[in-house]
Formats: sequence, structure tokens, C-alpha cells
Amino acid sequence: MFVPLFLAAVGAAPSIVRAQQPSHTGTGPGTFEIVGTSGVSAQQLFLGNDQKVYIIDKAQNNEAQVGGHPAWATEYDLTTNQYRAMDVTTNTFCAGGNVLGDGRWLIVGGNQPVTAGGNTTAAGGPDPYKDTDGGNSIRYITPCTDGACNYSYDTMDNRRWYPTLETLADGSIIMIGGNQYGGYVNNQGNNNPTFEFYPSRGPRQNLTILFTTLPANLYPLTWLLPSNKLLIQTNWGTELFDPVTFEEDTLPDVPHAVRTYPASAATAMLPLTPANNYTATMLFCGGSDLQPDQWTAGLDMTQVPAQASCVTISPDVDRTWHDDDDLPDGRTMSNFILLPDQTLFLCNGANKGTAGYGTDPWTKGDSYADIPILTPLIYDPSKPAGSRFTADGLSASTVPRMYHSTATLLPDGSVFVAGSSPHPDVVLTNTEYPTEYRVERFYPWYYQKTRPAPQGLPTTLSYGGDMFDVNLSAADLNEDGATALEQTTVVVIRTGYATHAINFGQRMLQLDNSYTLNKDGSAVLHVSQMPPNPAMFAPGPAWLFVVVNGVPSIGKMVMIGSGKIGTQPTLAATVLPEKSVPAGTTIPSNTTINKGGSEDAGVRTAGSLSGGAVFAAVAATVLAAVAAL
Repeated sequence: MFVPLFLAAVGAAPSIVRAQQPSHTGTGPGTFEIVGTSGVSAQQLFLGNDQKVYIIDKAQNNEAQVGGHPAWATEYDLTTNQYRAMDVTTNTFCAGGNVLGDGRWLIVGGNQPVTAGGNTTAAGGPDPYKDTDGGNSIRYITPCTDGACNYSYDTMDNRRWYPTLETLADGSIIMIGGNQYGGYVNNQGNNNPTFEFYPSRGPRQNLTILFTTLPANLYPLTWLLPSNKLLIQTNWGTELFDPVTFEEDTLPDVPHAVRTYPASAATAMLPLTPANNYTATMLFCGGSDLQPDQWTAGLDMTQVPAQASCVTISPDVDRTWHDDDDLPDGRTMSNFILLPDQTLFLCNGANKGTAGYGTDPWTKGDSYADIPILTPLIYDPSKPAGSRFTADGLSASTVPRMYHSTATLLPDGSVFVAGSSPHPDVVLTNTEYPTEYRVERFYPWYYQKTRPAPQGLPTTLSYGGDMFDVNLSAADLNEDGATALEQTTVVVIRTGYATHAINFGQRMLQLDNSYTLNKDGSAVLHVSQMPPNPAMFAPGPAWLFVVVNGVPSIGKMVMIGSGKIGTQPTLAATVLPEKSVPAGTTIPSNTTINKGGSEDAGVRTAGSLSGGAVFAAVAATVLAAVAAL
């Protein structure tokens, strides 16, 4: 039986670990800093642990070398900013990825073997890259910290290029769509309109929405919902899909713009919190309003304006689309990154064009997009409509991040930004947008603040069950007692697998908490386990943050669920103790920083209704809904 190395590491960890301050000083709030080089262009990446980011590219003439040929994968060390070249044997060009419930990261599909210039060649031929066919390849890896882990391999019986992977409630992965041999957009002869599972549950099955949404239906945008259904949005079409019964339920078309590749809008599931009853709301910003016949009409794509509209949908409770605040400027190929303070950081991309590259005479050095957007944005879903986006206090990057750019949250709360290579092979000079190896970190407003140092953080979280206690010092609370505690949240974040403006599997969930304030100003947080519904947050590794006044602790890796693929044990949600403060101390009303606060406003004294009671009621409602499916 497979025993993930992650579980071995977790089992050896002490129960109480003193959190640290960031090891990097940063360059000031709201700034980017170039910190290293990636060795291969970061077309795909994921955060493997608190020390390593894993970077995957396509087979091309990268500066990193391995086994006598250019590499297309590296392991990037977050402490030294050095990389280790890794020998991935199959071509990972435009693969998809996500994490399994046992801690392995899965990378699926890709391109045929290529030689210089991206031209196809016979597998195992004398080409300089020595790559083999990646179309039906499955690679997996359990991240490590000692530089000893490498990729292992499996295969599918069909080809997938631009597939979507989403982790399910049992920790398995559904693999959706893509095509067989690539291309700018899909077509009927190249289409792979099917889904299948890993580990396999039998032959692949047809998915109707992938027959009816050509040609812009690659990397279909997909999220597991608390109802245990999947929201699938591709081209203009939208549906709910049941991964158990395989039923498809058509929803209204997405308004204003195409959001999927190559329109490549920025997308994310907003934080799941007690305040919003753990309702999944998906946000889509930017993209292109091209109609199906326009993708192959020979348009100068670099002159097609990217769209600025943003829309949301919460399909478990409301089947309609809703307009949200527009972006200040149209964007394509931008990444939304969930930050521990429950805001979203938006970076990368361009103001005109789409994803993709080619030899058309109108390209910008092969690129199908132009006018890079260098200034990031912050989106705050707690703000009133009309004020959710801001660039205040944010400095511009100096590195254009065009097609094949990526980003991910790091455990210290900074954002790792890399990639950009809109070319069939590496191009470093005499082009508008060269292949990019420079790695940046973005430092949010809180980065240089003194971080809370919680003690007693667990290494695993169950679905329901007994609460756990976390100790905070008076200094952690800024000597501000109950006021700071009312502004303290505990959040779990999965950073996801980043590629093509998507972070597959990225999501955030706020755990409920109450507290006991001690006479010396220290406190104990009483924190719930995960809601007793694995569909809210699929099993597997994630990051746990304690956030005081919006300032996060250093994230701690935790295993959500059993650490195995299979039906996850669930327990009843525990009602948390009532909030407790020393005699004569009042409990102030929640502030806007405590975005997930679940209690009514107003001053409360010790003995008021705890948030745990609200949590238990919400959990019971969700479980009843799932049981009725």
C-alpha cells in the first residue's frame, strides 16, 4: 500500500511548534522583488512544502540542464533561491495538475515529443531535448525537503492536452477535457470531450458540455462545490455536473465574456466562511467577448481588447450570474491569489489579446497578446460594491508576465511570481516578450509586520470532531486583548496548481473559533476542525494560518482528512466554548478585519452565544443538503 512521505513527516512532528517570523526581509509593503532565477520557464508550478516550489515547463532549450539535455522541470528552494534541475522524461507542455488526498501532486497530459523550435519528432529520436510523448502521460511526486524526490509515471489510454484536474471529496481526482494534439483553440476532430478519474474508475465517459462549447473549451474552469457537485464553465456554457451519477444540469451562459483559455480570465472561489454559511461563490474577471466563429477568423488578436467585466455565481444557492465590480482595465492571463487576510491579489497578464502564440505576421514577437499590465490589484470581497478593487499602496512590477506566467501564495504570506514565454522555444533577445526566468516575490501590506506566533497548531485536521486549542501571547495580540481577539481568524488555504491563469484546487476556508482571554493578556483560541463535509475542502495537504488584525502567522502545513484516498471519516461538529474574558471586561463588536465573524454586531459580555453554536447549525444544514442529493 502506498504510504505518503508527507504522513511520515507529519507523524514525526511535535504537537507544539513555535512559529517564526519571515526569513526574508522584503522590499517594503506592496512591492515586488526579483529574488532568483527558475532555470526553466515557469509555465506550471505548485508549492510543495515550506521550502520548495516545483516548476514545470514544456520541453524547450532552457538554461537548466539535466541528464545531458535541457531540463523542463526544477525544484526551487525558497531559502537559497537556487534551483535543482529535475529530469521529467515526458513532454509536459500545457499539462494539468492538482493534489491527491494522500499528498501526491498529479501532473497529467501534454504534448508530443519535440525538437528545436517546438517541431514534433519521433519519440526517443536524436533530438536535443530527449523528450518522449506526454499526451497520455501521468506524472506524480510527493514533495520533499532533501532534494531526493523525483517524478514517477503512469499512463492513460487516451491523450489530453489542456486538461482540467479537480480533487474530489474522497481525495481522488477527476480529469476533464482537453484535446489530443494541441492548437490555439479546439475543434471537433481534435476534441477529447470526456472525463475520467485517477485512480481509475473505469473507461472515460462523455461530457456533453465539451461537445457543445467548441472551440474555446480547453482547461474548462471547474470547482468542487459543498453540494458535492462540480461547477463547470467553458466558453460561454455553464453547468452543474454530478461526479457520482454523471448527471449534467445546464445553467445560464456566463455573461459579457468568454473566461476560459485562450480568453483566460482571472478566476477564484471566494473564501468559505461562517459568515457566508460556507457558500461557494466563484469570481470571474476579464477575458474576451469573442464569439465561437471569431477565434479562427484570422483576427489580429493583439488588437482585441481584453474585457474588464467581473461576474460571480453561487450555484448551490442561486443559479443566476451577478455582476461584480469591473476591473480598472481589461485583463487577460491574470492570476487571482488568495491571501490569508481574505483578500485576493491579482497580478500578471495583458490588456489586449489572448493567450497563445504563433507565426502570424501581426504577433508581438510570437505573442498573441500585447500591453502587459504591471500594476497589481487587491480585491476585497468584504467591501461594498463599487470599492472592491484597489491599487492603493501597490507598486508595479518591472517584469512583463505574459503567456505561460504563474503565481502562488507562499507560507510566509508573500506571493511567488514567475514565468512568461510566448514562444515555440526559448527566445531571450530581440523580441518584445522574451522567455523569462526571473522569479519575483510580492510583499503584501502585512509582510513586514511582527507576525503572531501561535503555539499548539495541529499537523492534521479532521472533518468534524473535537476542537483544538491554540495559545497566543499578549504580544501576539498587540496587548489589545479582546479587541484583537475579535479580529482574529484561523484560515486554511490550498494554494493550488498554477498554469494558464488558473490555480487548480486553490481555495480558502475559515475555521470557526471562540476564545478565552487570560488576566495577563494572553489568550487561548478554541478552534473548530474542518466542517464535516469533505466536499467543502477536499482532503490533502493545505496551509493553516492564524490571522490577528489582518496579519497572518507563518503558514503551517497540515493534512486535511485521513491522508488516504477514499471515503473520508466525518464526525459531528463540536460546539465551541463561549467566549470568556476576565471579570469586568467587555467583548467588543467584530470589526471589518474579522471578515468571517458570525455573530451579531454590538458589545457583548462574557457569556454571549459562541460562534461554535452558529457553526454547528450551519454544518447540520450542509450535511442535510448533501444527504438529499
